[in-house]
Formats: sequence, C-alpha cells, structure tokens
Amino acid sequence: MKIGILALQGAVREHRNALHKLGVETVDVLNPEDLEGIDGLVLPGGESTTMGKLLVRYKLLEPIAELGRKGLPIFGTCTGLILLSKNINGSDQYRIGLMDTFVERNAYGRQLASFEADIPIPALGDEPFHTVFIRAPYIDKVEGTAKALLTYEGKILLAEQDNLLVSAFHPELTDDTRIHAYFLNKIKK
Repeated sequence: MKIGILALQGAVREHRNALHKLGVETVDVLNPEDLEGIDGLVLPGGESTTMGKLLVRYKLLEPIAELGRKGLPIFGTCTGLILLSKNINGSDQYRIGLMDTFVERNAYGRQLASFEADIPIPALGDEPFHTVFIRAPYIDKVEGTAKALLTYEGKILLAEQDNLLVSAFHPELTDDTRIHAYFLNKIKK
C-alpha cells in the first residue's frame, strides 16, 4: 500500500512517521504526477488559505478533487478538514469541496488558545485519544452521507463520508496511530 501526503505545507513528516509505524509506504505529493499509483492521500494541517492557493498554483486542486470523486480515500487533518469541506463559514477560499460538512475555521481562537485533551472516540475503542488542537476548526453540521465520529462539547471533531475522513485535531502529533489505522482500514475495504 502506498499513501500520498500533500507536501506543500504542514505536518508532512509527522504523518509520514505515523504511516511508517504502520508499515505503509509513503510518497510526498508536490505535483499531479505524484498522485499516480497511490492508494490513499493525506492532507495535513497548515494554513488553509495558503494551502488552497498552493493547490491551485501547483495544479493539484482539480486532480485531487477528481480522485476523491472517483473514490480515492482521503484523510484531512485540521487544514485538510477545511479543504475537504463543501462549506466554510464566511469564506470563499479555494477548496477541494467533497464533503457535506459546514466548517468553522480557527474556531478555538489564536495560536495561544491551542490545547490538548484526552477524549474517548467510540469508533476507536474504550481508551481515550490524546487530541492536539492548534488553531483548530470544527464541523458545526454534517449533511448527506457524512457522519460524526466524535462530538465534543457540541462540536464535531472527527467525521467521515464514504471515502473521506477528517479530523479537527492533529493525530500525527501523538504516538497513537489508531486514527491513521482507521484510515488505512477504509482503504482495505
């Protein structure tokens, strides 16, 4: 199995390390040719407006959207969640726009308001997951086939829709690979 990691910005190395721990080959995606032959794609955190502009500049926006429409499993964390959402509250920024979600950007405030919390995620078992939020978004509404996997304090923080998985927090910044493994299981199905 080979997983592409969008390598324009963000926690590329951390996602690579998590996937390597699970025995998966990775490839950095910097241009459309890098998408060939991958079994899944990770969209890491970063800055969503900048990432959207870079996706356009490097001619990756439409090829990624097309692969997602054709069923390629895509996992977006933080900025990746924003880019995959069809609806970004108060924004018309570039996005891939595949997921029936409504997202609030920078919902937890500035960098200084970043936080960590141990939260149980029923889809992953009984052991709480250590979540890391950095200028995090959240989903305030899902529609269609999108479903919440984790709701905390009234905010949706982990969701999936068909071949898509999104997280408002950064699982790649922990040693816990359960969410990455959950994504890989989507690919195996």
